[in-house]
Amino acid sequence: MALTSDEKSSLFNFVVQEGNGVKGMVDLGLSTVPAPYIQPEKERIDKQTARVCTLPPIDLSKLGGSEHDRVVEEITRAAETLGFFQVVNHEVPIELLKKLKDTAHSFFGQAPEKKAVYRKGASPSPLVKYGTSFVPEKEKALEWKDYISMTYTNDAEALQNWPKECKEVALEYLKTSVKIVRKLMEVLLENIGAKPDNAKIDALIGLKMVNMNFYPTCPDPELTVGVGRHSDLGALTVLLQDGIGGLYVKVEEDIANVAKKGEWVEIPPIDGALVINVGDTLQMISNGKYKSAEHRAGTTSTKSRVSIPLFTMPVPTVRIEPLPQLVERDGRARFREVVFKDYMNNFFSNAHDGKKSLHFAQLN
Repeated sequence: MALTSDEKSSLFNFVVQEGNGVKGMVDLGLSTVPAPYIQPEKERIDKQTARVCTLPPIDLSKLGGSEHDRVVEEITRAAETLGFFQVVNHEVPIELLKKLKDTAHSFFGQAPEKKAVYRKGASPSPLVKYGTSFVPEKEKALEWKDYISMTYTNDAEALQNWPKECKEVALEYLKTSVKIVRKLMEVLLENIGAKPDNAKIDALIGLKMVNMNFYPTCPDPELTVGVGRHSDLGALTVLLQDGIGGLYVKVEEDIANVAKKGEWVEIPPIDGALVINVGDTLQMISNGKYKSAEHRAGTTSTKSRVSIPLFTMPVPTVRIEPLPQLVERDGRARFREVVFKDYMNNFFSNAHDGKKSLHFAQLN
């Protein structure tokens, strides 16, 4: 669908500024992908060549038991290589996960004006934001995604300001998933010689945000992406996929029986599992030992899909830098000290571009 500059401007206003989102555009009836959403060839996902990641999920119930050491090794190896792994027996109720997916579909199925009250500049709370794509004003090609983002400060604030359609289930998801994050942070910090005390963990995961992402059906998924190439900026992300899938991760170095360096692998949906991925913060404090994985999401022509990530990040005032013992071991620091607020501002003011966000703190 070739558009004039006026038509492009009109489309941008309708989708982004008026808050209709991609879903509003799709609901008008589309047989082709509008030009602003067509990705350059190098950014498109080749589903035919992408391998499926066959690594089994990690059973978290075995932590603290007779197989503790083996599970710790599985977690640390995944964090040091792919930067992604799936977990089961995580104590987040399966019924809650189902309710989350249903709630996300219900929220995005509302009339556009009900969602648009939360768009940037109009939202009753700076902690709640409804939007589309990532940084649409700066993107060469827009992402085929709408989202609602809810930043957590305390329960009372969340229950007062988060959308009534999803606040209770999203809050329960956050509170139960944070328990997983704490367990994993203990393992990962201990593995790099850091004392995993509560104060240290709180500093690294003190800022929490639940997103609900919605990917409407697309007339030609080969031309678009739901989310462009990026790594997450925080410590750990917990992600609930639906059964449709479409999450792809780039392999940074050869991994036996998984893929070779530079290849993309799909993280398949596993019923009842949650996906965990390492963020830039852990890569920085580990002086590069842990890998924040570059990843992206595809679209589908058959069914709208949802994904629900919980992002755990450092408190904005925290200074992030490689642990001294790791700098001593490696002979140099690979990252400079950064105040997390500065890192976050840089991340959210630029379009997705692989792991370029990490360059903000990287030393030559």
